[in-house]
Amino acid sequence: MESLNYKMFGCFTRKFRISEAEPPADVKEAFTRFAGRGSTHMSAYQFLRFLVEAQEEDGCVASDADRIIHQLIDRRQHVSKYAGHGLTLDHFFHFLFFDDLNGPIRSQVHHDMTAPLQHYFIFTGHNSYLTGNQLSSDCSILPIIKALERGVRVIELDLWPNSAKDDIHVLHGRTLTTPVRLIKCLESIREYAFIKSPYPLIITLEDHLTSDLQAKVAEMVTQTFGERLYYPESGCLEEFPSPEALKHRIVLSTKPPKEYLESTPLKESGNSSLPERNSTDEEALGEESPDLTDEPDPDDRNDTDHDEEDSDGCERKSCQLGAPQYKHLIAIHAGKPKSGLRAALRVGIDKVKRLSLSEKAFEKAAASHGTDVVRFTQKNILRVYPKGTRVTSSNFKPLTAWMHGAQMVAFNMQGYGKSLCLMHGMFRSNGECGYVKKPDFLITKGANNEVFDPKASLLVKKTLKVKVYMGDGWRLDFSPTYFDTYSPPDFYTKVYIVGVPADVAKKKTKVIEDDWAPVWNEEFTFPLTVPELALLRIEVREHDRSEKDDFGGQTCLPVSELRPGIRAVPLYNKKGDKLKSVKLLMRFQFV
Repeated sequence: MESLNYKMFGCFTRKFRISEAEPPADVKEAFTRFAGRGSTHMSAYQFLRFLVEAQEEDGCVASDADRIIHQLIDRRQHVSKYAGHGLTLDHFFHFLFFDDLNGPIRSQVHHDMTAPLQHYFIFTGHNSYLTGNQLSSDCSILPIIKALERGVRVIELDLWPNSAKDDIHVLHGRTLTTPVRLIKCLESIREYAFIKSPYPLIITLEDHLTSDLQAKVAEMVTQTFGERLYYPESGCLEEFPSPEALKHRIVLSTKPPKEYLESTPLKESGNSSLPERNSTDEEALGEESPDLTDEPDPDDRNDTDHDEEDSDGCERKSCQLGAPQYKHLIAIHAGKPKSGLRAALRVGIDKVKRLSLSEKAFEKAAASHGTDVVRFTQKNILRVYPKGTRVTSSNFKPLTAWMHGAQMVAFNMQGYGKSLCLMHGMFRSNGECGYVKKPDFLITKGANNEVFDPKASLLVKKTLKVKVYMGDGWRLDFSPTYFDTYSPPDFYTKVYIVGVPADVAKKKTKVIEDDWAPVWNEEFTFPLTVPELALLRIEVREHDRSEKDDFGGQTCLPVSELRPGIRAVPLYNKKGDKLKSVKLLMRFQFV
């Protein structure tokens, strides 16, 4: 037994006892089932049977079981000596609570990585250089580094001339954000690009440069990245390479500059030091197109994210050559609708491309011709970015974009909240390498050339059963008075399914009062029509009668990656950083 002392009103002390958590009944039953009734130890062979039969670890062999036992005993030596007879119930229980030995999802890359890039969801950042809000925060290499350390595979940089017009700054244009030099961003990318994942790092550029500065960018990237920079010798790609083929390569993506035949005078602008914005920049895509709507959306009128479609809005003095050396380095060409979005979505083109839409333009496209969007993403890349009114760097719900096959759902990685939690959850898939193979139904066509219809009603394909046994670790990660000044916390767990509309659900356990190691033993059932796109979001809260309930940790897990059996589920703070000790013990079953 441990105890905690709470000083009340400075005059007396109240003592709360904290007992070691007891194994749940299901854990005791599993131990008895595999060790044998009346046995106090589980042999290595019996433990292997548990791993294969109960945890469905099909590839597990005797040497794996021996290795796990020795790792476990090494960690528990300070508590109890190992007599060599096998695992006790105490050892077995603690094994279940080690997430590195018994985690809820696989930690290795296991998807097929040889398909073309458009067959993957790709972990994508938006305005990756911003430290805070979209209007006045500092631009820095630090958020770029943090994103790469987390496994982000698409970094966005906005390129603008400096005041002397002899260098390139990265900043959010026409705002009060303070700039950072492009060369510093490129050097940080070179150093950290593959620290988390070996698969290709794509840099999307929003280009507002003159041709001479574009030439300077070409020189910078070739000198900084050297042989790691990938670009097709023949110019525009006819099909995208695979993540496997592009391992440890850096890829540029933007709209190639045009080669103008004659100079065009610089348009008048409210800010003479900045190039004039192109009148057909991205947030207007789908606003003025009769394919989508007759009225512009007020949310997008103030959109300050011009994206890479502005590259031909540069100062056009001496722009005749269009910086050919720069154009040559652009491997993934971005385009924009010239005759309405529906025309741009038509497939059958001989070159592959990338199209970017604001979340509002995408919502309209999905509502009016969703299957055209799905068909487009089977050959090309679609990027969806936050609308311009998200000045606080908030994010949108990503599921609709994924349902339509959008590969690059661009997020503000500093915009902490439920949406970013979902993004982190999706990219815990496939060993957190930043590339998640899309479900087959988003990649293939039917017998009559039909594609997946996100609006179609589907039958339940699989049912997920989730049992929340207990939680522990808060007493190690939080101070004794963090949740309540005078008593232990009152924890409850919320369990959500986020996915296609038919699958969305939420459940909640009862509140366990005054316990640092709450035991709930509650099971929830979730029927799923599209389990391939479902995410399991878990959040622990501490009940407070007088104020808002306190946050006690969260996680989000891809349902398609869940490992059956009794598992240790680590929780994360609001920023998505893993809490050192806090875990839930849960069971996952598919029926």
